[in-house]
This record gives sequence, structure tokens and C-alpha cells, in this order.
Amino acid sequence: MRLALPVALVLLVALPWLTASTYIMGIAVSGVLMTVAAAALNLVYGFAGLLSFAAIGFWGVGAYCAAITVMDWGGSFWSGVALAGLVNGVLALAIGVPMLRTRRHAFVVVSITFALLCALVSRDWTAVTRGPMGIPGLPAPSAFGYVFAGSARFWFVALGFSVLALALLHALGTSRIGLVLKAIKQNEPLAQSQGISPLPYKLLAFVVGAVVTGMAGGVMAFHLGVVDPLIFDFYYMQTFLIIVIIGGAGSFWGVLAAGLAMVVLPEALRASNDLRMVIYGGVLVVAMLAMPRGVAGWLEDRRVAVLRAKLR
Repeated sequence: MRLALPVALVLLVALPWLTASTYIMGIAVSGVLMTVAAAALNLVYGFAGLLSFAAIGFWGVGAYCAAITVMDWGGSFWSGVALAGLVNGVLALAIGVPMLRTRRHAFVVVSITFALLCALVSRDWTAVTRGPMGIPGLPAPSAFGYVFAGSARFWFVALGFSVLALALLHALGTSRIGLVLKAIKQNEPLAQSQGISPLPYKLLAFVVGAVVTGMAGGVMAFHLGVVDPLIFDFYYMQTFLIIVIIGGAGSFWGVLAAGLAMVVLPEALRASNDLRMVIYGGVLVVAMLAMPRGVAGWLEDRRVAVLRAKLR
């Protein structure tokens, strides 16, 4: 792992020089940003045990916040993405406290309701969001006189943000907070008996996940060049959830690997356009049957099996 990570980073940084295809670079940008959002969902679902569909709401709110900051308020891309994180953090704190006091099934329903409400507001609050027309013509970000126009240049913005966001999520997941979240997920009454109050830890995971997801949505908006109500399409939420489940809920590296694979796979299947999604669905079904606990769970089972074989 120590050698694989630096090699992977070098290859990712060199990607614009390894291919001249703007299509491939566009897929790469979308891939790393959706992987970040999936890793944030993994913190909420995989670590804290909260199946939250609010992620798609935070994703879209972040996109609109970044776009409005630049197009209406004259701010920069960087301040727009920062504001997207701040607004989502405050929003997650405001709705998280009452949501986390509900039972597990009610929490899922409320999170879906929040996501649907965000989509309705984006469509109907035309004075701010421009309604179905959206906010087109988002300019390319710039820094120190250098404009990150085009997928190849924007790649460095997306990659830089993704590395920082993933580093934060990894540090949090491997810290004492991450261990406590896993303990609460596995046996909340036992954790409470040890003097742990679950609500602050769950709320922290929910807020951090919202901030990271919102900022990723803000970056995504400028990659697309437009933001409209389609940013709340459940295709994104479906992708985030598939990545977490296939990678293995609670596993940082499993989700990271699954994120890269699940974004690339549908594009690799475009050779068979008519059957592309059928094949994609078949791959997901086979993967879940073969690895019900995801890639990380399957690898852990293999490791345990090898150890048991050695002890016989």
C-alpha cells in the first residue's frame, strides 16, 4: 500500500499527458468528484450506520451555492466552493439534530424528503435558481493568472480538491472518532454503557459528510459549466450508494477502489450501447452475490481463511 499510493498519485497527476482525449479527462474529473461524495457517504453510512439519502441534497445545494456566488455575487470559484461547504455545514447542523432523534427507518424517510424538497426548491424558486433553465455559462476557475479551462486543466483542480477531501475523511475514519463511530454502529447500547453519547458523534459525521459532499458538488458544477435541477438527479445518489456497497461499507480503501471502477465501468461498456446498462446491472448483481460485504469484506474473509489454514 505504501508503494501503490505514491505510484497511483503520480499516474493521476500525469494523466493529462498520458491521454489527449477530452472525453477521457471529462470522465476522470467526474469520477474523482463522485468518489469523494461516495467516501463522504461512507463516513455517514459505513461508519455511523446512517443510511442517508440527504447526500444528493447537499450535492445539489453545494452546486447552486458555488454557481450563485460567482454569477450573482461576483465572487471567485474558490470562495464559491468554500461557501458551498459552509452553507451545507450549517444546513446539516440545523436538520441533523432533529433527524438524528428519529428512529432508523424514519431517518431514511426524512432524508429522502429533504433531498426531494431541495429539488423542488431548485425548480420553483426561479428568482434565485432560474428554475428549469438553470444557471449556465459558469466560467473556468483561475488562480495566479492561470485559467483552468478545459477538462485537462480542470483535472488538476478536481484532483487537488479530491486528494485533500479524501485525506480528511481518511484521517477522521482512522482516528478515535472513526473507531467510536464504528462501535456505535455495531452496538449502540453497549457504546452507551461505556459512557459514549452517540448523538454528537453521529452529528459530526453527518455534518462533515455534508460539507465534503457540498464542496464536491460545487466543483462538479463548474466542470459541467451549468447547474440546473438535474444536479439533484437520483442517478448521482444511486452511484454514491453503489460505490459504498460494492467497496464495502466502512472501508475507506475499498470505497476508493470501487469508486474508480464503478465510474469507469459504464463508459467501458459503451461498445454495446443497447445492452450497456443491462450488462452493468448484471455485473452489480454478480458482484453482490459473490461479495455480499463488498470488496473489502471479501478480502478480509480471504485473509481470515488463509490464517485459519495456517493454524491447522
